[in-house]
Amino acid sequence: MTASVTGTGSGAPAALQVAWRWSARARRLSLRVSRLDGKITLTVPQGVPERIAQAFVDERQDWLRRALDGLPARCAVHAGAALPCEGRDLIITPAPIRHARVEGARLLVPQSRAAGPAVRVFLQWLARDRLAQRVDHHAGRLGRAAGRLTLRDTRSRWGSCNAAGDLMFSWRLVMAPPAVLDYVAAHEVAHLAHMDHSPAFWAAVARLLPDYATPRRWLRDHGGGLHRYDFTG
Repeated sequence: MTASVTGTGSGAPAALQVAWRWSARARRLSLRVSRLDGKITLTVPQGVPERIAQAFVDERQDWLRRALDGLPARCAVHAGAALPCEGRDLIITPAPIRHARVEGARLLVPQSRAAGPAVRVFLQWLARDRLAQRVDHHAGRLGRAAGRLTLRDTRSRWGSCNAAGDLMFSWRLVMAPPAVLDYVAAHEVAHLAHMDHSPAFWAAVARLLPDYATPRRWLRDHGGGLHRYDFTG
């Protein structure tokens, strides 16, 4: 269920869209604003009347708007804009070429195509290349065989590993410093041996990447900003 929260009067701000989620495990009403995409979620314990839940949201309009105002602004990817790629800013530059490529501090894109989609295709190709290399490296050290590698534009996680050993990653990782992509690759490869986050799992991550805490901290502090870039063109 999705409901709108609106102000009153002619100068009222635009409505806020709130997604309702009923939970048998929740013990109290709670609101969450995603730092990745600004989605507002209301968790409602089973048995709480809708009017009580709606009143809970209405009373927190100001808090919700302040939380949304504090999120990073969306950034359109277009010619002339700066975009992080492997941890450094590149200037998107149209050129008479067929395929995007990096030259110095410029990311050259075909001048006959919209810049946003062309850049997205390039980043996806680069992410697959970099992740495949790091997955092979870490899996070899762990003595495990990785399954299929899939790229998605996920909002809730940077990577995952299923019981069959198939790995999924967000292609936006290639915009982060290389050590961050390497950490996520090592993290998911470690799940080939430990399908949990037990001490044994973290010990495996440490064997693969002894200084994993530093890129993990970067991802926690700055990873959300990678989702602000809009490639729709």
